[in-house]
Order: sequence, then structure tokens, then C-alpha cells
Amino acid sequence: MSDKNPSNRDPITGEPGAHPGGVAGGAAAGAAAGAAIGSVAGPVGTVVGGAAGAVAGGLGGKHAAERVNPTAEDSYWRDNYTKDPSYKKDYTFDDYAPAYRTGYTEWERARASGETWDKREPSMRNEWDRVKGKSRLSWEEAKGAARAGWDRVERAMPGDFDKDGK
Repeated sequence: MSDKNPSNRDPITGEPGAHPGGVAGGAAAGAAAGAAIGSVAGPVGTVVGGAAGAVAGGLGGKHAAERVNPTAEDSYWRDNYTKDPSYKKDYTFDDYAPAYRTGYTEWERARASGETWDKREPSMRNEWDRVKGKSRLSWEEAKGAARAGWDRVERAMPGDFDKDGK
């Protein structure tokens, strides 16, 4: 999501919360699977199977990408960051926003690869200077907010993905 498109609007429909990466990834995987299944029926089956698979995969990819809605998460944290235990009054939401975003986006990546917070945190630490933008927080200051972003989306999903009891 960028400042030029704060609602992450779909470029075609204008609907908020677009996830073109998830749609594209799902469509590509679905097309490949559909083409493989359809190839049993010959070249026409390959084309038809690929098209059907692309549509189904695209919808599945969109659904998977929308498990975490970045627009809703940013809005929640904008309204609640001062209530987070890691909050320090010398910093603004603009300082904390990249940390929350890191937490909830890395949760999705970790879930896809089967990693826990403890396994994923070192890579978040290593990437912090690259992703923090104008935030004045060091990783040690941002880590609590990142964990809060991670925990919030994890609590919204069924089960305890990383088995940490949160």
C-alpha cells in the first residue's frame, strides 16, 4: 500500500482492499493446475483447463491475500497505537506505522512458510532499516509494535498458528 493509494483500491473496480499480487499468484498456480488436468483431454482441454484454473486460482489468491486487510489494520493502529504497551510519547503514529505493518505482513509470510515469531523475528530485525522509511524507531523500539501487529492478526484467525498461546 502506498500513500498515493491509501485504501489500496483495485485499479479496475475502485474497490478498497485490492490484492493484485495474491490474485496474480493464485491465477498463475490455478492456470498451471487446470492446464495439467485439462491436458488429459488434449490441446483444447489444456486451454479450457488453464482458463478455468486461472479464474478459480485468482479468486483463491484474492481470498488468501485478504486474510489480513492492510487498510483495516492501518486504521486500527492509527486509532489505537497510543494504547499499545510499547508506545512512547516521544513518537508519532508515523514512527510506529511501519512496525505494525511489518508485524502483520510478516505474520502472513510466516504462516505461508510455517514459521513462528521467534523464527521470523531475526529477518524482521535485519530488514528494519530498509522498511522503516522515516520512522525514528530502532528495531528494539519497534519490535514490541511489530509483535503487537503480528499478534492482532493472529488472534483474528482461527487457531494459534505459531503455538505461542496468543
